[in-house]
Amino acid sequence: MTVFRKLVRFVEEENLFYRDEKILVAVSGGIDSVVLLHMLLKMEVNCAIAHCNFHLRGDESDGDFEFVKNLANSNNIPFYSKDFDTKAYADNNKLSIEMAARELRYEWFNQILELENYQYIAVGHHADDVAETVLINLVRGTGIHGLTGIKPKLGKIIRPLLPFTRKELEEFAESEGLNYREDSTNRETDFVRNKIRHQVIPVLEQINPAIRKTMSENVQRFKEVEQIYNDVIEENRLHLVFQRENQLLISIARLQELPSPSSHLFEILSPYGFHHRDVRMIAKSLGSISGKRFFSSTHQVLRDRKYLILSELEENDSSEYLLEEKSGLIEFPMEMEASFIDRTPSFKFPSNPEIACLDASKLKFPLKLRKWQQGDSFRPIGMKGNKKISDFFIDQKFSLQDKENTWLLISGDRIAWVVGHRLDDRFKITATTTKIFKLEMK
Repeated sequence: MTVFRKLVRFVEEENLFYRDEKILVAVSGGIDSVVLLHMLLKMEVNCAIAHCNFHLRGDESDGDFEFVKNLANSNNIPFYSKDFDTKAYADNNKLSIEMAARELRYEWFNQILELENYQYIAVGHHADDVAETVLINLVRGTGIHGLTGIKPKLGKIIRPLLPFTRKELEEFAESEGLNYREDSTNRETDFVRNKIRHQVIPVLEQINPAIRKTMSENVQRFKEVEQIYNDVIEENRLHLVFQRENQLLISIARLQELPSPSSHLFEILSPYGFHHRDVRMIAKSLGSISGKRFFSSTHQVLRDRKYLILSELEENDSSEYLLEEKSGLIEFPMEMEASFIDRTPSFKFPSNPEIACLDASKLKFPLKLRKWQQGDSFRPIGMKGNKKISDFFIDQKFSLQDKENTWLLISGDRIAWVVGHRLDDRFKITATTTKIFKLEMK
């Protein structure tokens, strides 16, 4: 099968695009993108060129621009180009140069697609890129999704060259008499991908000369395994996850019945910014007490009695929950048992910080539960002066998560209890106390 026929077959099998659709081709000037453009034009596809000048290689970058511009002119097709200050963008956003360039180009590509009504953006990834990507993911740590390489079609991005190795593309370019630009940085090993390409794969080729073909075959098998995995996850999700207003409830009992709770949790929670380490901590909490909270940059998970409750983080959580003057179970925002008891000679002060015994006569009901706020202060039991809550957190070596998990019990306008940690001296039990209000965390 010729290279061209192989391309046509792949486009049809993967349903990448229809011949009458407009395709924006990302052309750097290198062999991959030049071959891609040539093949698409040979298919008589309606093409245009998009070229990014990242200004990372001085005159060489400017030479790429001129080459690609002439390529567009010689083929009489539309040409779009944009200059980027990639290093400044990387510094300002604390990104690697690779990631900065990726963000910049795809944001710009999407703008062109929308403004000029192109259906897809075609990029020149090939089989060697697939092998390199899998190895990079393995080194950095990955689940099953990271072993499936690069997808032929993802949203508006299509990759028609995935069936071809770089060697095949080089042979095709030579047979067609195609000119292209060599990127000098491809020979450097400062970037992770180049280390894999120039140092790791050559060693693997000594063990298996057909390593690229083997990796492609592995990827196909991994894709089949991923499909089975996804089907099982989605089937179980129907019995695990429930929607309640703006919250997702994950059944703890049903989760614990599954053979791999962590895998299910990761697939449910990862779209909300939770990483593997976060999920491991959440999974460990399944057998512990309720009330624990876990945070991503945008969401939180509350370990309640029966459910893990996923909700979006509010920028300023000023929610207040009232505690009326009565005994009984408090379920939200945390589970506690409230009771009134008489002070007797046999009464013993609890040593457990998760139990608060307060002088009932000094409390102003209804009490309130809320998160701490800047400027909050209280009088830790045994002290005569006040202490800022923020300073108390520092003394106790609280992590950011500890701070976010901490609630305050408020009586009137005073903090009576840093819940689970320290009582306020003004509400302590004394010799004159006759009635005690007891709160016990569950």
